[in-house]
Amino acid sequence: MTDFITQSAATRTISFVDRLANSEMFSALYREGMSLVEETAAYLDGDGRQESKSLPRSASLTYATESMRLTTRLMQLASWLLLQRAVNEGEMTAEQAGSEKNKVRLDKLSTSRNGMGWDELPRRLQDLIERSLRLQERIVHIDRMIHEHADSEPVAAPQVHPLSHHMERLHAAFGARDLN
Repeated sequence: MTDFITQSAATRTISFVDRLANSEMFSALYREGMSLVEETAAYLDGDGRQESKSLPRSASLTYATESMRLTTRLMQLASWLLLQRAVNEGEMTAEQAGSEKNKVRLDKLSTSRNGMGWDELPRRLQDLIERSLRLQERIVHIDRMIHEHADSEPVAAPQVHPLSHHMERLHAAFGARDLN
């Protein structure tokens, strides 16, 4: 009986990257990231521009610096999300995305929350920066997980023969006869 299952069972590879890219978690992360990009662009082009004009000189310099950092961070995160989505939709292979991903910088995008002028920045800009930093942390974490798993051997999962349960019952009912 065991021989029947072993001989008949095929194995298939479970790819962590494929499962992540096709998951609802990634879809939600993608939507959140792209929404944050749009919200930030609208703010910086609208209310943020107006708010920056009324800031004291030191805060105005901090505003300019932090808005550039924020924009750069979000563009890098959006690039990463778009690469992962392209793999998910079959537009690129994981290898192609890996080579393009080398152009995306996720770890080098810091901010100066304790610097001079930070406390004088508009609350909405501070909020957008904080949200972008949390998104960055999550993406960096996922990126590390993807690349750690991509470098390791795929996990082979045995595929159970669809009749194995019935074969076991027959074996139990009729003893050790050869059922093959």
